[in-house]
Amino acid sequence: MALYGIDIANKHVKSKNRSAPVSENVYLLLLVKLYRYLARRTNSNFNKVVLKRLYMSRINRPPISLSRLASLTKNISAKTAVVVGTITDDDRFEVVPKMSVAALRVTKSARARILNAGGEVLTLDQLALRAPTGSHCVLLRGERNAREAVKHFGAAPGTPKSTAKPYVRSKGRKFERARGRRASRGYKN
Repeated sequence: MALYGIDIANKHVKSKNRSAPVSENVYLLLLVKLYRYLARRTNSNFNKVVLKRLYMSRINRPPISLSRLASLTKNISAKTAVVVGTITDDDRFEVVPKMSVAALRVTKSARARILNAGGEVLTLDQLALRAPTGSHCVLLRGERNAREAVKHFGAAPGTPKSTAKPYVRSKGRKFERARGRRASRGYKN
């Protein structure tokens, strides 16, 4: 009786997920080295998620504003808010509460406002020393589809039920306001 192996052809199977960042930024690569170690040696899901987000492209690491941060951390003041991305200032937001944040990057004005409110700003390597397993931390991220480019995605503008924004030279009376845009000019979608 002949024994046959199972033909599992994994020769051309390639994972679409990143296993390292494309960026050559030496500081980012050092952070990856650190969180690779922590993800491997600790039994913490937090470190695995941070590592995965460090691999991401800039489009997938959207910024988060101070106002959004404050509203998300309103009831968890004892925890550190962790953002694998940029924290940006928001001029419309007047009173910044005291908060503890850790991020890849914090803009100059956002950093000044957090520190003036009596809060603290950590880098991700400082966070790794303080909370190696991510205890008392909450992971946050910005809105990925807030980019201007996303408004143009979807069914072509002008087709029925489409809400995609057209690429127009200018917005005004003379631009894309005729057929298909108003009932008095033929039809309106």
